[in-house]
Amino acid sequence: MTARKNRGVEDGFLAGVEGRQGLPEAMAAVVPQTQVQRCLVPTVRNSLQEVPWQERQVVAADRRALDGAATLVEAAQALERCAERWETKDPTSSPRWLAAWDRLTGLFDSPLAIRRVLETPNAIESLHDTLRQRRKTRGVFPNDESIVQLVSVARQNSAKRWTRPMRDGKAALHQFVILFGERVPV
Repeated sequence: MTARKNRGVEDGFLAGVEGRQGLPEAMAAVVPQTQVQRCLVPTVRNSLQEVPWQERQVVAADRRALDGAATLVEAAQALERCAERWETKDPTSSPRWLAAWDRLTGLFDSPLAIRRVLETPNAIESLHDTLRQRRKTRGVFPNDESIVQLVSVARQNSAKRWTRPMRDGKAALHQFVILFGERVPV
């Protein structure tokens, strides 16, 4: 965070972080007005580690229902249902979710337009997904050059998506102006 501050970052509105120890605290020290939200996708993935393989898809769908909740109350109800349903097969993840609840629910106070913009996968995750899909369809690589070519083509195809306008981007910008006022450089 200090390196970003040295490069000129003076303010932040919302930040999505994975479960790295100390990162939210570091952000609060460097950019104190930033609201920190823990990313739900890695939280769901981490909570599946202790679930039997056969149950993972169903548990993941229940956990993702939290992310689709429109309000904080709906999200809390979804967590309660999930905890009751999986208490015997997955007794450790619900207490972890409850312990991290404050860090997981910050975006529920934000308007839907902002949530949609922030929930889109970032460029690196998008590139990894593209590479994974290409690798699966290809199967075997005859030499190292074919791997380099696959990565190069996949990166070029992904880069085209990065230049598109963000879905709901204008609506989100208007909501940022309403919420953060003069802090938003328009």
